[in-house]
Amino acid sequence: MVFEPRSSRSLLQRRSSVSNAIQAGLDGIAVTGIAWYLIYDQFGYITSDYVIMLLLLIGALSVIYDHYAIYRSNVGLSIKAFRLFKAWSATFCFLVVMAFLTKQSETYSRMLVGKLFVIGYCAQLFLHFAVREVQKRFLANAYRMDNALIIGAGDLANFLHLKISNNPWFGERVVGCVLIEPATEPAREGPEGLQRLPVLGHISQLDELVTQHAIRTVYLVTPLGGSEVINEVYLKLLDRCIAVNWVPDIFSLRLINHSVREIAGIPVLTLSETPLTGMSLFLKNLEDRVLAALIVLCASPVLLAIAIAIKLDSPGPVFFRQERMGWTGESFRIWKFRSMHVHQPENGVVKQAQRNDPRLTRVGAFIRRTSLDELPQLFNVLTGQMSLVGPRPHALQHDTLYSQDIVDYFARHNIKPGMTGLAQVRGFRGETKGIEQMIQRVDSDIEYINNWSLWLDFVILVRTLNAFTGKQAY
Repeated sequence: MVFEPRSSRSLLQRRSSVSNAIQAGLDGIAVTGIAWYLIYDQFGYITSDYVIMLLLLIGALSVIYDHYAIYRSNVGLSIKAFRLFKAWSATFCFLVVMAFLTKQSETYSRMLVGKLFVIGYCAQLFLHFAVREVQKRFLANAYRMDNALIIGAGDLANFLHLKISNNPWFGERVVGCVLIEPATEPAREGPEGLQRLPVLGHISQLDELVTQHAIRTVYLVTPLGGSEVINEVYLKLLDRCIAVNWVPDIFSLRLINHSVREIAGIPVLTLSETPLTGMSLFLKNLEDRVLAALIVLCASPVLLAIAIAIKLDSPGPVFFRQERMGWTGESFRIWKFRSMHVHQPENGVVKQAQRNDPRLTRVGAFIRRTSLDELPQLFNVLTGQMSLVGPRPHALQHDTLYSQDIVDYFARHNIKPGMTGLAQVRGFRGETKGIEQMIQRVDSDIEYINNWSLWLDFVILVRTLNAFTGKQAY
């Protein structure tokens, strides 16, 4: 039997909003008007080159602002200002790249572009604030708030209640929740000191509660296995003209770069996925290869000097190579400068380097303290086995050991391993004496995967300059 959707309408629909359309229109008009005025003020006329720049600017705005969800998310003004700044900056980065690629960078006035960036951002920020205030006043005076009910309890239900309550333009007021299971604990204080969601009763009382509180919207907050509850509630509310929304409680799981997408109109909730797909993978590879090649070029005298020093200091090879697990679980051989005397693992156990480790050579102690022993991993980066930034790869034996105590340990392999990472700049590097230290390292690695961006890579690289010569370097 072949499954066919019952309707040609896509299940994933973007909610249209008059205020969002107005906001986007105002932004476009403001940006175009400011650019037009600045060009005319400086030159007295509009050239074809600047017309092309304006068209590229508006086109890039529509794509990049959609990517950053500028018009699709109700967040606080400070968060909106930061997102708007990132999207506006990304738009100008695109224009700069296009100007250099087409060899037209000298055509445009840098002063004019700088003014457009500053004034355009300030104008948009003011417009977003103004539209928000008008919308709040309009909703407060023109519409009554619809009563909403949450079916389910727990942290996700309280979080949903908090977000709806803090967004007056949402047009809804949560009156409380009904429990799917009998209550097992008394009400506690909710997040940010707010009272937890009031409990109105049990799901068996749903009919009376919907009538009593004039409910217009219901949110089903259920665990992933709650399909029977969803079916029962949906059929019960279907004929009462009540909007029914399902909020699956997936947050009890360790989510890795989660998202929602569609396949042929069917909604697909992705719980775990690498962030390195499509253009993201291309940009990450480009960043790694270009920066690694530049570093190798600049550091080649240092690499040669260290190699000679190691060879003169103690017998054995210049490089140390060891099997490590990489992206998607594929193994590779990591490159490092040898910092220890040649030795065999004790009873087959790979022992982590310790402070004042007697196995260290004189040169080895210095290059480990300054992290220069890691420089040959630039060749792993150039071959695509590693990245400049990512979770640090561990010895295979340590992977096996720690995965027995940390259930989501291998989730850190959803991205390329790195020479440095978020865990390292936070100080979680070197010898791990207890499982708690490794848990902190894994938590940081997964946080990095969930928030990966080129900007985050840049911040980590800058912080690495200090972290890798600090007290934890040995």
